[in-house]
Amino acid sequence: MSNAMEIDLPDVVAEVTAAFQRYEQALGDNDVAALNAMFHNDPRTIRYGGGENLYGHHEIAAFRGARSPVGLARSLSKTVITTYGRDLAVASTLFHRASSPGKIGRQMQTWVRFEEAWRVVAAHVSMIDEPAGTPS
Repeated sequence: MSNAMEIDLPDVVAEVTAAFQRYEQALGDNDVAALNAMFHNDPRTIRYGGGENLYGHHEIAAFRGARSPVGLARSLSKTVITTYGRDLAVASTLFHRASSPGKIGRQMQTWVRFEEAWRVVAAHVSMIDEPAGTPS
């Protein structure tokens, strides 16, 4: 009998994709309550951002509550959602913001299935100069 990890089970990918899309909608709408709910409420939840290192749900929620809603709209590209078994996933995407010309954003999130729903337990967001020859 094999104990091989099942990667990208279609139903699990669909669930995480839906959760990721809800996150993007909440981000674009600056729905702070929804964004906070999508992160696991635990002191071990981490979000590394463009200018901040946030440790614990309380720091992440405080950041979101104080963040300006201006310039949050973005377009995504090269989104990859990979699931490992039925309870773990990684969502990676590139993004562009009109407010940051010449830059490309990168976001990675680790999602875990909890009893109540899928939640982000770790996230990293950063921006770099757009590599030469990259279509925007």
